[in-house]
Amino acid sequence: MLVAIGLDETDESAYRALVALGAADVPDLSRRLTLAERDTERALRRLERQGLAAQSSGRPGRWVAAPPGVALGALLTQRRHELEKAELTAALLAQEYRASATEPAVHDLVEVVTGAAAVSQRFLQLQLGASEEVCALVTGRPTVVSGMENDAEEQAAGRGVRYRVVVERSVLDLPHGLTELTAALSRDEQVRVVDEVPTKLVIADRALALVPLTSRSAEPAALVVHASGLLELLSGLFESVWHGALPLRLGPRGVTEEGPDGPDGTDLEILSLLLAGLTDASVAKQLDLGLRTVQRRVKRLMELARVTTRLQLGWHAYERGWVSREG
Repeated sequence: MLVAIGLDETDESAYRALVALGAADVPDLSRRLTLAERDTERALRRLERQGLAAQSSGRPGRWVAAPPGVALGALLTQRRHELEKAELTAALLAQEYRASATEPAVHDLVEVVTGAAAVSQRFLQLQLGASEEVCALVTGRPTVVSGMENDAEEQAAGRGVRYRVVVERSVLDLPHGLTELTAALSRDEQVRVVDEVPTKLVIADRALALVPLTSRSAEPAALVVHASGLLELLSGLFESVWHGALPLRLGPRGVTEEGPDGPDGTDLEILSLLLAGLTDASVAKQLDLGLRTVQRRVKRLMELARVTTRLQLGWHAYERGWVSREG
């Protein structure tokens, strides 16, 4: 928990133990931490340099903890100051970059990134740098990145960055596909489904795009596209696919309440997956239900909607607000 102010796990454990004991000598603290005495003394020396511990003046060989409110407060103030300086430096560098990029050369508009590590790093940077929206087209053939599963996505969504994602229908059949999509929906991301997307694509704030390349070589590669007519074309491609895709709903969130006789959460999950193009058997497998259970629930939905075909059921679902194409 204190790694943000420069303490590693050993130092933090030593400080916590010292706070709990009030004072201790090296052998006692070593036994409590299950560390060698030499490693315990090194941790205490590091805490001493941080102002978090000191040797007792009244009892040689004893160590005492500095008051957390004072000692940790000082470290926090120091780190805040360092972060403010780093933030100012980043702002100045961004201003310098914008000034130099006012009239970029043609060869600077598209960057070729090669190697799995480099492509993955640029993908993470793109999301961590987003401030408003990330748009993605995801195929069922992930290579370096899947477009759905990474810590950067959770961090960006936690900052309020909006996500709009279109996935190929085959993603639902991947081993962890439905689990990842459910996690994305739980972060209030918007997910839609189509039979096939034209290309893998990620766009951040309509200012930067990443297009993975397919080649015969074993080394992955991608294009990083900066603000240009090409980026506008890629943004238009995403919007076209987005508007033609079906929304995915894996639960009752945001669905109009129908009362006690209306569809429940499981009904709506079944309906959403059917509208996404899955068969009854695939829906049963994805939701861990029996095939007859799925078919019985579909029949009940048709009776509730007073329709005789599944096509009519889909139309009725949109009319009643059970599912929506808005957004």
